[in-house]
Amino acid sequence: MKKINILTIIVWCMTLVASSCTDVLDQMPTTEDTSKDVYAEAANYKRVLAKIYASYVLAGQGQGGDNGDLTSINKQDFSRGYFNLQEAATDEVANTWLSGNNLSDLTYISWDAKDSWVSDSYYWLFFNIALCNEFLRHCSDEEIARFSEAEQTEIRTFRSEARFMRSFSYWMVLDLYRQGPKVDENTPVIGYIPEAYDGIGMFDFIESELKELVAEGVSSALPATNEYGRASKPVAWALLARLYLNSAVYRGNVDTKYYTECITACKQVISNPAFYLEPEYAKLFNADNHKRTHEILFAMVCDATTSVTWGGGTYIICGSCGNSSTQDPAKYGLSNGWGMFRARGEMTAKFGDIATTKDSRAMFYTDGQAQFFTGAIDNQAEGYFFEKFSNLTDEGVAASNSAATGCSTDYPLLRLADIYLMAAEAQLRGGTGLSRTEALELVNKVRLRAYNQDESGKISDSDFTLDFILDERARELYLESVRRTDLIRFNKFVSADYIWQWKGAVLDGRAVNKKYNIYPIPDTDLTANPNLHNPLY
Repeated sequence: MKKINILTIIVWCMTLVASSCTDVLDQMPTTEDTSKDVYAEAANYKRVLAKIYASYVLAGQGQGGDNGDLTSINKQDFSRGYFNLQEAATDEVANTWLSGNNLSDLTYISWDAKDSWVSDSYYWLFFNIALCNEFLRHCSDEEIARFSEAEQTEIRTFRSEARFMRSFSYWMVLDLYRQGPKVDENTPVIGYIPEAYDGIGMFDFIESELKELVAEGVSSALPATNEYGRASKPVAWALLARLYLNSAVYRGNVDTKYYTECITACKQVISNPAFYLEPEYAKLFNADNHKRTHEILFAMVCDATTSVTWGGGTYIICGSCGNSSTQDPAKYGLSNGWGMFRARGEMTAKFGDIATTKDSRAMFYTDGQAQFFTGAIDNQAEGYFFEKFSNLTDEGVAASNSAATGCSTDYPLLRLADIYLMAAEAQLRGGTGLSRTEALELVNKVRLRAYNQDESGKISDSDFTLDFILDERARELYLESVRRTDLIRFNKFVSADYIWQWKGAVLDGRAVNKKYNIYPIPDTDLTANPNLHNPLY
């Protein structure tokens, strides 16, 4: 992605006015450009759109987050914080540097409204929403009438993409915080305290936006296809499916019509001949994974030459490689490992015996490593290291710039295998439009790929249960920032129904307070905006 300097992003402070704390959200850098200058030429619109996409994985205008857009507590990009929120508190990831990376509270499920990763991620999401809103203010038909017809058509496509990105950010706000300020391109930017969305209101807004973006025959819809890393109709259908599958969590009650809607959305992707499962699972997570557009619908795009980030694929690949074990960093296309996290035993046990399993997804470094903890969670000798992501190309050589530990591996956000598993789960939950036999076939397609087309990977109808789906999602999607969401949907995250080591800050694990199903709104926003509340904190 092309990095650009634009002054327009400073409207973040104005857009959220009293709903944010300027001490936390100081904007830097500023330039002598103004919005009028930036939007004077049609060519600049794509550059601003690039900034919107890049804000998920780049913390600022400089290498590795230097010259940051936000003065955040952890000084890291959004992707790193999002991964921590979705993985660190689950049965998948065990962090090593707890106090040094402010990850103790996430690891033990004991955070509060002052947690740095909770607040940083919240502000990054609304920073992206603000970028989208400011862009949309300059994309109205009246604003772009001065450009040629071809330029106007292109900008209308950009407009639909910005609306999608705003919807994606709001979906993450909904999933993580279940409430947030209600702001769009029509929101006053001065002297205004935004109203607050609750879960149902935010769900309805996201649904209405996405349904318009996938509609046929309307100029406001997304294109059917797009450049890699940009939004298209299949991407919006995939996000709709995820929204509908989690409807009971977001809306507070079970309505099976949403599971039917989930199946409908999934089938829009599944029936598209452009998409099919990548035959080699490992190639979805290497430095050439941008070539897997037949399965990866949407990703955080990373490039170690032009957009070095310490989040995205870099965080996962370097973080998964030990710095005190016998691992060879060169095996993963690295010059060194960070040793930041390992796999929890409950997660790796879902593959059975790692040494003998035929499941190609069981990608772990086990030499000298105990599978389960016998003591402190930060002991690098306990817990297998992940080998799922790498900075190697298809040819097995290190991608560029590995000496600086920046990786060129993109981070998938929406994948076809996930669509298959969502459709199957929605059928089990009572959705219509897909038979049980068809749903089972989708699951077995995922498993046959995992077992390199060995028939032993297939399951029978008697195995096809919701509990199996939860475990299968762990096997297929680990490290892809969906585990917390999945555990909450299955009522396994805080309850005593499923216990893993160090859940609740004790070695043998325990249930925790139900408030931890939702992250709290940061104290600074609660003080600034009386419409926001943390009733359980």
